[in-house]
Amino acid sequence: MKSEEIRKKFLDFFKEKGHKIIPSSPLIPADSTVLFTIAGMQQFNSVLAGEEDPLKKFGSRTLASCQKCFRTIDIGEVGDDTHHTFFEMLGNWSIGKGYFKEKAIEYALEFFGDILKLEKDRIWVTIFKGEKGISKDEDSIQIWQENGIPKERIKEFGMEDNFWGPVTETGPCGPCSEIYFDRGEDFGCGDKDCGPNCPNCQRFVELWNLVFMEYNKERDGRYVKLPKKNVDTGIGFERLVTILQNKESTYETDLFLPLVQKVEDLSAKVYKEDKKSFRIVVDHIRGAVFLISDGVLPDNLGRGYVLRRILRRSIKYAKVLELKDYWYVPLIKETIKIYEKIYPEVRRKETDIINVVQKEEEKFKKTLDKGLVQFEKLLKTKIKEQKSKIIGGKEVFDLYQSYGFPMELTKELAEEKGFQVDAKGFQRKF
Repeated sequence: MKSEEIRKKFLDFFKEKGHKIIPSSPLIPADSTVLFTIAGMQQFNSVLAGEEDPLKKFGSRTLASCQKCFRTIDIGEVGDDTHHTFFEMLGNWSIGKGYFKEKAIEYALEFFGDILKLEKDRIWVTIFKGEKGISKDEDSIQIWQENGIPKERIKEFGMEDNFWGPVTETGPCGPCSEIYFDRGEDFGCGDKDCGPNCPNCQRFVELWNLVFMEYNKERDGRYVKLPKKNVDTGIGFERLVTILQNKESTYETDLFLPLVQKVEDLSAKVYKEDKKSFRIVVDHIRGAVFLISDGVLPDNLGRGYVLRRILRRSIKYAKVLELKDYWYVPLIKETIKIYEKIYPEVRRKETDIINVVQKEEEKFKKTLDKGLVQFEKLLKTKIKEQKSKIIGGKEVFDLYQSYGFPMELTKELAEEKGFQVDAKGFQRKF
């Protein structure tokens, strides 16, 4: 099943269930305290908290959307099988007098089972076990069992895993019930007790988080009951596509494979030989397309710094792959082709996106080669002296100040060679 079809099936399903389809909000959120939009619920925050009337703001109490998101915490992890910067969240909401746990669970199982044909006997769920004065979610256990999920496939976890929100320090939040898909023993660790949230393997993949918003977290840390209960759900779209297309990694799905193939066309290397470099290049260019289309420009601070960081990281790994001049142009065009139907703004901003990336590459290429030479000299000195496996904050800062070499890039290169960097020392100098 193609990704476009999966996305459409979700939105059509909830439209038929009486939900109003709301367009994605930009990656730059209205809330200035948050750097980027990181969850589908952010544009609904005010109605979920009871501060605004959903009928006045959206014309409905039941809503659904496909939201574009960007998370900075995963930048350093990009290159493995699962992490991304830009990603999509499919979600449905019931605000106030709409439905609550029973319907949310019924809808989820109906969509996964009847529409997407996921095998019900491979579905596991987790529920909130109770913590910090908040009771165990006994209702969800009963509802899941009534809908055919046996007790042995229902696992209990605490706040870290099964209590969602708020996005900022305060706001609406609540216990959640997560749906996992069992990929089979081939992906497992061999432990007979292996299940959701196993720290040793990727057998169980979390696909859908059903959040039952009953609380508001106050500034003093208390959890106060909301005047009205809400449902807030989110599906990690890339994960779902991976399962439905029966791929080992998101990078082998139709969301990424055309980009990977473009890189292979431009490089003398093949994906299987250096997956990390391929993945970093395609993920970061994809992320840059969406940031720039929403008005972010490279800078040394805030959102612009994040954009600059992912662009420079992609430029460095494009060098590793020996990509030809203007390598980013076909990748940008392919990204736009994949997403323009659901996010038409990327097509409208195509020229701007290419120009921004081109200028940043021209600027960074001038310093990258010199910086890499100095980094290698520094590393050789460290190895020769055999005194420490730590690159000092001043040394990291000198690379940054003299050659424009980002601290994060120094850290990543150092770790590849078995070294660490003194990040705190760098920050003191910075």
